[in-house]
Amino acid sequence: MAIKHSALSALAFATALGAATVPHAAIAQSGYASESMHAGTVEIPVNKSQVVTADVPIDRAMIGNDTIADILPVSDRSVYVLGKEIGTTSLTLYDRSNRVIAVMDIAVGPDVLSLREQMADLMPGETVDARMTGDAIVLSGTVSDAGVADRAVQLASAYAGEDKVVNLMTLGGSQQVMLEVRFAEVSRSIGKDLGVRTFFNGDRVSGVTGPGSQLTPGGGSSNFGNGDLQVSEVTNAFGVITRSFTDILGLDVDVALDALEEKGLAKTLAEPTLVALSGQQASFLAGGEFPVPVVQSGGVGGGQAGITVEFKSFGVGLGFTPTVLSNKVINLIVEPEVSSIDQSASITLNGIRIPGLQTRRASTVLELRDGESFAIAGLLQRDFQTTVNQVPLLGSIPLIGSLFRSTSFQKGETELLIIVTPRLVAPIRPEQVQLPTDRVKDPIQADVLLNGNAHRTNDLPPIAGDTPANTQQGTETNAQEAADGYEY
Repeated sequence: MAIKHSALSALAFATALGAATVPHAAIAQSGYASESMHAGTVEIPVNKSQVVTADVPIDRAMIGNDTIADILPVSDRSVYVLGKEIGTTSLTLYDRSNRVIAVMDIAVGPDVLSLREQMADLMPGETVDARMTGDAIVLSGTVSDAGVADRAVQLASAYAGEDKVVNLMTLGGSQQVMLEVRFAEVSRSIGKDLGVRTFFNGDRVSGVTGPGSQLTPGGGSSNFGNGDLQVSEVTNAFGVITRSFTDILGLDVDVALDALEEKGLAKTLAEPTLVALSGQQASFLAGGEFPVPVVQSGGVGGGQAGITVEFKSFGVGLGFTPTVLSNKVINLIVEPEVSSIDQSASITLNGIRIPGLQTRRASTVLELRDGESFAIAGLLQRDFQTTVNQVPLLGSIPLIGSLFRSTSFQKGETELLIIVTPRLVAPIRPEQVQLPTDRVKDPIQADVLLNGNAHRTNDLPPIAGDTPANTQQGTETNAQEAADGYEY
């Protein structure tokens, strides 16, 4: 006989008192309880208990698996249920006429009741619900930020373990983070070269001193088997002076002096900016790609190995993952990079020139508040190198020794700083967006031909909220910036 709906609605579990009440039910046909006999689920933490109470006398109670839960009689209308191991089983109650009063599921698992109380104390105002599902805990509800959700998961992990927490919580409102990264690099270099090449020739003595001195046998006019005395050619020098001297100790002497002094200064500034949703990864690259040949191992049918082409990217790159925590604290996983093609690091393979890259890269994790800045990487590098090439003994003679040696001096300094600044941002209206192309109008052909004006400036519209004075000043500034930025 099916149980009435009014009887089912009378079922209540007094969780605050640790008791459950079971209503009276009619006799089930063939001695089995129908689906309408089901009286719900009783959740019991491991090693804790609940008291199940019925509104009619209980004659007999049966538990499906006594290793999961155990029962003890308390009175003629109450049964004490103790959770022993994590799992689910069933509890069936009979009256004195051997009729089924109710059948209920007993779920033994983590202590979600204590977990709810702790979350209410530690995270007030957050609507987080914890439910028991087998040996796991399911968290649901809406939280204000990702930091609260992370703390709730950590707290639930203390009850069920790290791998036994199912996070179904949602954020109350999405937050977007804009990351500003500034690369500032200054490189200075100084170089000095002073080289001396000397040729001398006499009746029996001839020779040459200087970088790359060599003797090539045959066809020459030296005193060594008619060999040809040579030195390396002078290239990339800023000044070359030659002078000939005759009858110096019976020798004719030719002297060549080359000198070079170099000073260089390079400044690099890159400011990539990227916006991402809290908890999501974003990447950005402004640059290009160059091909790199890759030789494949082996060949088809014993032939030559094939060559494929892979493309390597370079330029200004940025990748980061922001997570907005409480009190506007932003956790950042940031990977900025600036790279450029460096011909000095290139190699030639089978007649193919492969360029190298000069790269400045950083990867770190940090926490900042909205609008705060942090220098995440820095470099101060000093290089110093001197080279002296001379003829032994003769190059060490004061004054005269300068004719028998060449010197080189190189010094370089590099300073690099990488600064990041995260900001919480919100969308703006379309009319507030100003594009770089708005500052320059398309040129007029007659104006270009007659007046030589390669561009025309465009006055930007005033921004809402600006006073007339600020608008006038801003318009003049924008026009001047456009003129400066597009000057030819």
